[in-house]
Amino acid sequence: MSRTATGTLSNTPIISPQSVPNIQMAIGQYQQIASAGGWPQVNPGQQRLRLGVVDPTVQALRQRLMIVGDLPREAGMSNAFDSYVDGAVKRFQARHGLPADGVMGDFTLKAMNIPADVRLQQLNTNLIRLQTYQGDLGRRHVMVNIPATYVEAVQDGQVTLRHSAIVGRISRQTHIINSKIYNVTLNPYWTAPRSIIQKDIMPLMRKDPTYLTRSNIRLFDPKGNEVAPETVDWSSDKVPNLMFRQDPGKMNAMASAKINFYNPNDEYMHDTPEQGLFNQLMRFDSSGCVRVQNVRDLIVWLLSETPDWPRQRIESVIASRVNTPIKIADEVPVYFAYITAWSAKDGVVQFRDDIYERDGDQELALQTTTGIEKTQPAMTDTVQQ
Repeated sequence: MSRTATGTLSNTPIISPQSVPNIQMAIGQYQQIASAGGWPQVNPGQQRLRLGVVDPTVQALRQRLMIVGDLPREAGMSNAFDSYVDGAVKRFQARHGLPADGVMGDFTLKAMNIPADVRLQQLNTNLIRLQTYQGDLGRRHVMVNIPATYVEAVQDGQVTLRHSAIVGRISRQTHIINSKIYNVTLNPYWTAPRSIIQKDIMPLMRKDPTYLTRSNIRLFDPKGNEVAPETVDWSSDKVPNLMFRQDPGKMNAMASAKINFYNPNDEYMHDTPEQGLFNQLMRFDSSGCVRVQNVRDLIVWLLSETPDWPRQRIESVIASRVNTPIKIADEVPVYFAYITAWSAKDGVVQFRDDIYERDGDQELALQTTTGIEKTQPAMTDTVQQ
């Protein structure tokens, strides 16, 4: 088993026929660890543990990493944070969805100090979730793991593409759903849902009456006639009976493309003009929709079995800025899942924060439930083309 951060990557999908036996093996391992007393707490005090540091607390860190198999036993015990410990910390970080920098920062410490019996409970909770995906998932399918904030495109039992994603914030959660992707729209219009008009757009228009015009958002009445923003009473609490539609283009909230699947929640997957958000550790920022990094790669894959849509044509249509809906020849199953613990075939056990607090233990939500909510949400989601 590779004891490096790259060794934690696997082409095995999170949900697959192997996912239940794999997590059952992990449960057996963690039952043994818990019944043997778990692992020591790592409390470095003011000292920031990283490569080159010599400190007595490194012994507890070594023991902690050995117990779960991140550090080989032959590395031995000492006070030195050497290259063995550095590699083991990076591997631990990669298994917990943290930047694998080898530095024992606050998030790494919190993840490391969650007790073994709590991790065992988390594995058991996710075994039940994974058991719901044991049927035929489809030769080609897409899986969005909400707490891991990433997307897998799976073909013939292997992960073909993996994308970072931005999912719904705690107050506007992305829904769990099994559905089918039926359409890709290049250069989509974005139609603001009522909730975003009320919570976000109307307060912005009170502060800045030019906001809609600057954002290329046009207003239409129920008969399809365009309405001038200055004719609307923005001071009223009542949402006007108008459609707020943003034109295609670079400023569009969905940027180059959106991916539609059947669902009652007006949610979809889409591009975003705010690419910098994908660099954030906490990617819980949307109003329910899923923003996908490098979404064009996913679209090329989705349309690979739809005749006459090679990448070159997709790129030229995007460059034209013309709204172009494309029906997918064979609808592709899509699964929005909530999996906070899983194990690949190579025995690497993965854990993620319980961002929506569904695992039943407050400690599992510790890392990311603070500091994510924004007072003014980004208006980049929800509603039909």
